Amino acid sequence: MCRWLAYAGPPIYLESLIFKPKRSLLTQSRAAQMSVSAINADGFGIGWYGAKPQPGVYRDILPAWNDANLKSLAAQIASPLFFGHVRAATGTAVTRLNCHPFAYGRHLFMHNGMIGGFDKLRRVLAMAIRPDLYPLVQGTTDSELFFYLLLGNGLETDAEAAMRASVGQVLAAMSDAGIEGHFAMTAALSDGESVYAVRYANDERSPSLFYSVGAQPLDEIAESWQEVPPGHMLVAGSGGVAVSPFAPAA
Repeated sequence: MCRWLAYAGPPIYLESLIFKPKRSLLTQSRAAQMSVSAINADGFGIGWYGAKPQPGVYRDILPAWNDANLKSLAAQIASPLFFGHVRAATGTAVTRLNCHPFAYGRHLFMHNGMIGGFDKLRRVLAMAIRPDLYPLVQGTTDSELFFYLLLGNGLETDAEAAMRASVGQVLAAMSDAGIEGHFAMTAALSDGESVYAVRYANDERSPSLFYSVGAQPLDEIAESWQEVPPGHMLVAGSGGVAVSPFAPAA
């Protein structure tokens, strides 16, 4: 399983979360404490918003701790909203195209989790992508296909509804194929103004998701962090943070 972080607030340098804290994303990529995979060495990516509405993205297949370019970029780029992701592959190739985050227009998306029976569902889900978006799919991951399902389900106008519709679409495809496997995710997406994060699973094994408001990013004060309950969505933006129940569309 992968690990990721999202930041929204006053502009800070990316290194403030990726490299500098004791529990930085870099540290977590080598010694994750609440993850199936303690090591996340199958690539990494960062996405950030600056003066333009479209985000910048940098991804590579090296372990995050082995990329000198990442360290240099993170020391120079300041942003009010950015994503960081370290990957532990779950059956698809270690290539740059399979690294997160994924970008389209003003949107960023990253994901931790899996779609049970994806090898049997890949074609079905790929054919469900909107025809004008399908040529843009470059990699082979369930995460990227899910992102394009989101776009086809109205992400650009209603992110929450698109997430509910897309999860429901995947669950329906699993049911139609007779797949009773594990579907779980913590996913984050952004339009450059707000961050939407979902914690969901079709059983009791949803990956963890935590958030903090106004605390030193990635500090070790437990009281600064709150856990998002399973089956909930978090929305963070200029209006603050809201956590509400999440259920797939029928």
